[in-house]
Amino acid sequence: MHQLDTFIIGLDKALRVVSGVAVASRPCPAGLAEEGEMDDKERRHSAGLIRINHVGEVCAQALYDAQGQFSKNAEVQQQFAQAGREEEDHLAWSAQRLQELGSHTSLLNPLWYAGAYALGTIAAKLGDARSLGFVVETERQVEAHLNSHLSILPPQDVRSRAIVDRMRTDEIAHGAAAQSLGAANTPAPVRMAMQAMAKLMTFTAYRV
Repeated sequence: MHQLDTFIIGLDKALRVVSGVAVASRPCPAGLAEEGEMDDKERRHSAGLIRINHVGEVCAQALYDAQGQFSKNAEVQQQFAQAGREEEDHLAWSAQRLQELGSHTSLLNPLWYAGAYALGTIAAKLGDARSLGFVVETERQVEAHLNSHLSILPPQDVRSRAIVDRMRTDEIAHGAAAQSLGAANTPAPVRMAMQAMAKLMTFTAYRV
């Protein structure tokens, strides 16, 4: 029954994540900032970037769920759970921002979630040190990716920029927490594969 309960809970969360149902536990960083004046091209560009970030949060939910479930260390499980809750805030904020921009979440969210869950499971099965190392490298790449978004988002899109900046701060903290728990270095071939997969995801999510 325990395994069945775990499966049902996991399936329920997966369905909520891929369908865009998320509830933030913290206020949106955009606050009461007024919507900037943007033309249609700029709004589409902002929406594409925020959709990429939303997909990243869909993947984060899957990764942390899988890694936490298969870890044998209570402290590591707690860290994955805490990070997952904060990533759910990101998920809710980015979904809300897409609605404000008159756009939509990625149509491929089920695929992104399934792929990320598989990767998280593989990482966890390699042991906590390597699993945490995967988190450190993921967050390092996400930080760089969010920095690039802050440089190319329309300057007047202050609402999107506030959300992305807060997400960046949280991701840095998640990577530091994983490092402090004994993360192992991620081999160069794995880092390169992660970068290639991230490029494919961002190219596709910006459009679909």
